[in-house]
Amino acid sequence: MTHQPCRPGCDRLLASFPQWLRGKRLGLLANQGSVTAALDDLAGQLARTGARLVALFSPQHGYYAEKQANMIESADGTHLDCRLKTYSLYGEHRRPTGAMLAEIEALLVDLQDVGTRVYTYAATLGLCLEAAAEFGVQVVVLDRPNPIGGEIEGNLLDPAYRSFVGRYRLPMRHGLTLGELARYINHHHGIGCALEVIAVDGWRRSMLYPQTGLPWVFPSPNMPGWETALLYPGMVLLEGTNVSEGRGTTLPFQLFGAPFLDQQRLAAELAATDPAGVKLRPVCFEPTFDKWRGERCRGFQIHLTDPRRVRPYRLGLSILQALWRIHGDRFAWLPPPYEYEYEKLPIDILLGAGRVREQIEQGVSVIEMEAGWEPELEGYRRDIRPHLLYPAGP
Repeated sequence: MTHQPCRPGCDRLLASFPQWLRGKRLGLLANQGSVTAALDDLAGQLARTGARLVALFSPQHGYYAEKQANMIESADGTHLDCRLKTYSLYGEHRRPTGAMLAEIEALLVDLQDVGTRVYTYAATLGLCLEAAAEFGVQVVVLDRPNPIGGEIEGNLLDPAYRSFVGRYRLPMRHGLTLGELARYINHHHGIGCALEVIAVDGWRRSMLYPQTGLPWVFPSPNMPGWETALLYPGMVLLEGTNVSEGRGTTLPFQLFGAPFLDQQRLAAELAATDPAGVKLRPVCFEPTFDKWRGERCRGFQIHLTDPRRVRPYRLGLSILQALWRIHGDRFAWLPPPYEYEYEKLPIDILLGAGRVREQIEQGVSVIEMEAGWEPELEGYRRDIRPHLLYPAGP
């Protein structure tokens, strides 16, 4: 069945600017990926409508998504075309201050999320909701599709491991759009912000990004394609190890490896787990920055053969467990700091629970791990139901 192209929330706003927003002083949390379906910059389009846009806010990586990850901060700046002040929410401040919010009456949010708990735009959204509730500012989320669909996967965040890469009790693959996520955390975490969501027209939970008919615009420098987003919930776990996740190459999160990696043994180990929807092809690569910069890494490229069958978190856990078994003498969990956490291991805050790393080390099968967290996932599915905006399919 074919569908008409989806229409994101920003297009709907521009086509019919709501009366309840007219005349208000507006802020916009956005970046260079905040474009219309016709690829026009939203900030510029708002200015042309006569909207009272008075300030911009940017998430991690900066407004122009030029900064790399993990505590590489961006400063306040000025939008190159609109000449508006841009406040960085990944620098001196990660939560809007009262002085910032005093300039505005409503905060528009238009960010392309990737459906994964550790992608920091969710934390930034939540911090904005918290600050807006405190200072009496309305938040309006201009929604976009979840590029990896409505599937849910992984353990819920253990509150003891709360961090900037896991602020709310979500599974790794949370299955929500950013608008639905805002509705859920605003209610479930008792934030109480005055919140509106302008929904995507035509999106269904069964859709992966190609079915939306929308162009992909990279929301961060290491998210070049929607395929990257699909693998990210599992391959991001390698950020907590001494194995390259492909940063410093043109295929981040689709390549992984290290100089010490034994490709034959790892391929045999992973084949036994029967990874669905992917083919791992042996390759060598040399990162230009980040881990193993300038050194030849032996590893794999992950090819998607059946995207709908891919279970990225299961794949990532299987890779970690295979690396631990095969390369226990060379493979290592990296020490902190990582994303403003200075005590806990990066792998633990990425996994959202220390027990998962311990199960990897003990050789507990991934299938057994999944069975262990299924009851909490059932509770999560029940909790999010009142906040869903989109049908399941077809």
